[in-house]
Amino acid sequence: MSNAMPFTEADTDRIIEMAWEDRTPFEAIALQFGLAEKDVVALMRREMKASSFRMWRERMAGRATKHLARREEGMNGFKSSSQRSISGNKISKR
Repeated sequence: MSNAMPFTEADTDRIIEMAWEDRTPFEAIALQFGLAEKDVVALMRREMKASSFRMWRERMAGRATKHLARREEGMNGFKSSSQRSISGNKISKR
């Protein structure tokens, strides 16, 4: 990893979860954890079973939503269904 930052188990789990989410860009991971795309790939390769890693790489190949510059115009952020439990967000539904 480029910045050699040690991550807690919870941080590693969150990075993997963000990497699996279709609409969470690599830039969001870089902003939150300081990992470039190549570092995320290295972490995924290290932490996942080989078959799971291959499935993830195949899924991410060519996916425009994983890069902010390649997203369709008008596509803003994305809030996963588990975001409230992760962040403790108390915003009510409308």
